[in-house]
Amino acid sequence: MAERSLTMLEAVREALFQAMRRDERVMVLGEDAVGGAGRGAPYEGTMGGTFGATKGLYEEFGASRVRDTPISEAGMTGIAVGAAAAGIRPVVDLMWSSFTLLAADQIVNQASKMSYMFGGQVRVPLVVRMAIGAGLGAAGQHSDTYYSLFTHIPGLKVVTPASPVDAKGLLLAAIDDPNPVLVMEHMGLYNTRGEVPEDYYTIPLGKARVVRVGEDVTLIAVGYMVRQAESAADELAQDGISVEVIDPRTLSPLDTESLIESARKTGRVVVIDESPPRCSIAADIAATLSEQAFEWLKGPVRRINAPHSPVPLSPSLEKAYIPSKERIVAEVRRSLDEQARSR
Repeated sequence: MAERSLTMLEAVREALFQAMRRDERVMVLGEDAVGGAGRGAPYEGTMGGTFGATKGLYEEFGASRVRDTPISEAGMTGIAVGAAAAGIRPVVDLMWSSFTLLAADQIVNQASKMSYMFGGQVRVPLVVRMAIGAGLGAAGQHSDTYYSLFTHIPGLKVVTPASPVDAKGLLLAAIDDPNPVLVMEHMGLYNTRGEVPEDYYTIPLGKARVVRVGEDVTLIAVGYMVRQAESAADELAQDGISVEVIDPRTLSPLDTESLIESARKTGRVVVIDESPPRCSIAADIAATLSEQAFEWLKGPVRRINAPHSPVPLSPSLEKAYIPSKERIVAEVRRSLDEQARSR
C-alpha cells in the first residue's frame, strides 16, 4: 500500500470519505458537519465541523448523507441510535468529549444496551467521534478525557488513537463494527504527521501496539501521552535505560494479554493517563496487572494522572495539569532507585 505523510485530522477525513464511498449506508451528522454558509444550498465554503474533519463530505455525498443538526447532543445521538438500529451506519460528530454527558441516556441507556435487551435481534453500528484532552486552552468544559467513564459501560467500545495511521485504521474498523463505538481523538494530536497508507485498511479493535521495544521498564500510555512516553524513553535511553512503550489504542476491549506480556518481560510498569486519577483507566490497568502479573513485577505498578481537578484555562496552570515528560522520567527513575535500595 502506498504511504504518504498526513496529519491525524487529514487521516480522519480520509477515513470518512473512504467509508462513505465504500458503503452507502454510512452517513455523517453533527453540529456544523456541513455548516459555515447558512442554511441555503449549496453550502459554499463549508466549515466541516469544529476542526474541519467533515469538510468536503457534503459536496460529494449530499444532504441525504451529511446532515447538520440542531444544537442538541441528545437529539442528534438519539436520531443516530434509531438510524443504526434500522440498518444505517451513522457517524456522529459530537465535537467535544465534554458534550457526551448531554447524550448520556442515548449512549449509555440505549445504544449500549439495545442489542442485549432485544436478545441480539437488533444491532447498533453507531460511531460517535469527539475531541478530547487539554493543551489548546479550551478550558474545563471542552477539554475532558471521558474515556474512563465509558469503558465502565458494557456494550460500548472505546477507541483512543495516538497516530495518524491508527486514527484512520481504527476509525474505519469502528465504522465497520456492528456495535456502538466511541472514537476519542486528542486535540493535541490533530496536527501531528505520520505515514498513512492511501488504501482502505482497518486496525482490529482490542489490539495494542508496541510503539517501542525495551527491557527495563514498560510505559503504558493513552492518546497524547504516547508522545510524552516516547520523549521520556528517548531521554532515559541516554542513561542506558531501555524503555518499552505500549499504546493500548482501544480501551474497551482492552488488550490485557499484550500488557501482561510486557509487564512480565520488564518487571516494572508505569501507566500514563491524562485524566483525573480516581477510577481512571490507569487505575484499572494498574489493578489488572497487579492481579494478573504480580509474580513477575519487581515493584508496584505506578500511575501518572492529571490532578483531580477540572482542566484550567490559565496557560501556566493547564501546562502543569498535563502529565509531562519530566514527570514520567522522574517516576521511572524512582522505580529503578527503589528496586536498587531493596536489594
